[in-house]
Amino acid sequence: MPRKPSRTLSALVLAAACGSLLAPAQAQSSDGDSTLKLNQIQVIGTHNSYHAGIAPNESKLWQAKYAETFKGLDYKHQPLPQQFDSGVRQIELDVYADTKGGLYAHPSGPAMAAAAGFPADPDFDPNGMMNKPGFKVMHVQDIDYRSTCQPFTSCLEQVRQWSHAHPDHAPIFILVETKQGTPHGDLHLTVPEPFTSATFDALDAEIRSVFPAGELITPDDVRGHYETLNEAVLAGNWPTLASARGKVIFLLDQRPVGPVYLAGHPSLRGRVLFTNAEPGEPDAAFIERNDGPATEISALVRKGYLIRTRTDSDTKEARVNNTTTRDAMIASGAQLLSTDYPVNEPARWEGHFVVNLPEKTVARCNPVNAPRSCSVTSTR
Repeated sequence: MPRKPSRTLSALVLAAACGSLLAPAQAQSSDGDSTLKLNQIQVIGTHNSYHAGIAPNESKLWQAKYAETFKGLDYKHQPLPQQFDSGVRQIELDVYADTKGGLYAHPSGPAMAAAAGFPADPDFDPNGMMNKPGFKVMHVQDIDYRSTCQPFTSCLEQVRQWSHAHPDHAPIFILVETKQGTPHGDLHLTVPEPFTSATFDALDAEIRSVFPAGELITPDDVRGHYETLNEAVLAGNWPTLASARGKVIFLLDQRPVGPVYLAGHPSLRGRVLFTNAEPGEPDAAFIERNDGPATEISALVRKGYLIRTRTDSDTKEARVNNTTTRDAMIASGAQLLSTDYPVNEPARWEGHFVVNLPEKTVARCNPVNAPRSCSVTSTR
């Protein structure tokens, strides 16, 4: 579907305050999308975007046994299309490998709740999707396993369907967290499959099975004629906003798995996801700084890197409406601002903590590295 032409720019001035939602807007430079680069905008994202919350009766069990830990799990999100409708442009999906299928089909949470005398919650998988091979999406196996979309490819299909219905949208960033490792503690949780190079090949293949090359922005696209991805990024070789509209960009969350994903793919040649790399490494383009500090984030943004940070975590700021971290991260220039409380999902506690951009835009001119000519338009 052809993209719609950009509308005439308005003369809105970027503000620094957060507030209620107005008509969503997107960033452009005075010369249009053709000069503004992908790393010169700023968008709101959601943390654990698939999170449907723990079912009511199991919630009672975990709250009784692990009250403090439960606080950090006490949130949930709207389905992905509704998040996009509200202006979210970065999502996070936690994936578990399930090569044969069925590994996570029978979580122990319901049995533990029943043993404690709690009634059964609704079946989390009435269609038997968890018995089929393929990557699954959830937060914590056996405990916090309910998702608004399942499996991974179904989540991606929702993204693609929304994208096709809104072909001029600001690019959508999809952060993928790979879950593995032996569980610790007194609970007997399912041991996840490890992520090997072959597992990552399968992950790339699942992504490409949903999104054709023309709908993706990959490391190869950014590297161009440069020897390394890092060189390309420092030289400002990110695509323009015009060429990025209607597309998606995949980002790998954990830094420790980077070497496994890179094996046989120097500087991410042929790969789909951008790794969470150390500045200066050959594969460095995307960097996480979830806890700041803001000054370091700003310095990395000025160099050309794409940064993801968090404005809040574990419901801590939301419970007391502490906006200090939120405001500092927005001002830092981090392009991806991840929250549990986007504008359509404010916190339920006093103060109703919420995160949105100045001027209530879908994507705004980056306060640190956007050109001075950058302005905003009311085009969605």
